Amino acid sequence: MTGTLGRTDQQLDDVSYDQLRQLVGLVDYDATKDPFPVRSMDAVVFVVGNATQTAWFYQVAFGMQLVAYAGPETGHRDHKAFVLKSGSARFVIKGGVLPDSPLLEHHRRHGDGVVDLALEVDDVDRCVAHARSQGATVLEEPHDVSDDNGTVRMAAIATYGETRHTLVDRSAYRGPYLPGYVVKESTVVRPEGAPKRLFQAVDHCVGNVELGKMDYWVEWYNRVMGFVNMAEFIGDDIATDYSALMSKVVSNGNHRVKFPLNEPAIAQRKSQIDEYLEFYAGAGVQHIALATNDIIGTVTAMRAAGVEFLETPDSYYDDPELRARIGKVRVPIEVLKEHRILVDRDEDGYLLQIFTAPTGDRPTVFYELIERHGSLGFGKGNFKALFEAIEREQERRGNL
Repeated sequence: MTGTLGRTDQQLDDVSYDQLRQLVGLVDYDATKDPFPVRSMDAVVFVVGNATQTAWFYQVAFGMQLVAYAGPETGHRDHKAFVLKSGSARFVIKGGVLPDSPLLEHHRRHGDGVVDLALEVDDVDRCVAHARSQGATVLEEPHDVSDDNGTVRMAAIATYGETRHTLVDRSAYRGPYLPGYVVKESTVVRPEGAPKRLFQAVDHCVGNVELGKMDYWVEWYNRVMGFVNMAEFIGDDIATDYSALMSKVVSNGNHRVKFPLNEPAIAQRKSQIDEYLEFYAGAGVQHIALATNDIIGTVTAMRAAGVEFLETPDSYYDDPELRARIGKVRVPIEVLKEHRILVDRDEDGYLLQIFTAPTGDRPTVFYELIERHGSLGFGKGNFKALFEAIEREQERRGNL
């Protein structure tokens, strides 16, 4: 089959998501005029209750490759950390070992969740200086960390809730992740004929903030990190008969890093944002969207590994207005219906997307799989169907 830019599926699998964006020429960007130039996502860092088992889950269910490790055996007495990759996407899974590890207290309060959205930058000092001048809280001053593989320049600033952005310049480093980590390879055996990888990149990371705080954090990203506004969803855009929320999207200059920010809106019942804020005990990262070149193959593999996805009713696919609006897409509607995948089209193209159920014990963090064909949007046409599916799950949990 021939896909984007006339490449075959195998060629697409070997091209990174960022390379595809550059080939299409979607963003006109001049880093010299950016006060806080960000190259890309560096890592999504999790704190979990059992890092060993969680790392295994992401290898088996998400097809990720284990590439590095730090723990008591490498001199990190109080925690374990596993680094996993899929294309350019990097997850770091951390868990406390010693009873007084601060990671255990973080997990007691929040459950499994994202503690850090780390960003790769060319000049850590320049970014921190600008952030400080704009009132940001600097959690870690710029500093070097070194081992036999070279040196990484790092710093960290605080964002919503207890989330942080670690800023990383790894241009002078050749190791598997950061100094203090050692190479560690997966021992999980992939099924015969399995795709090379199930997803290629992190497409966007969604943050949930308290009522009345969305505009505050949008302005914070504009001012502190030089991010620009991409989209805004309010009112009927993002409401059902029972609950509502508001959302705005900010991105860095080259649009490789996108952060939608949600807040609850007043409605008849508790929204998914209210539920998250209650069970996470505050603001935090709600879901991570993963870019794939073959959403059908990815969903099939993940379902076979036990990942649960939200169900979409047959009426969504049988609606003649949907069929008229989306036009021709590479996957027939009947196949999308079989796999419960949503489809949306805008002026730039179309996208296919599906959402998992929460992957932990608390109804907090979940994932989106997204396959883009020109569209730079977030599936606005699917919001009502998606949120009704989430509400069905909330009702089953007794939280609607």
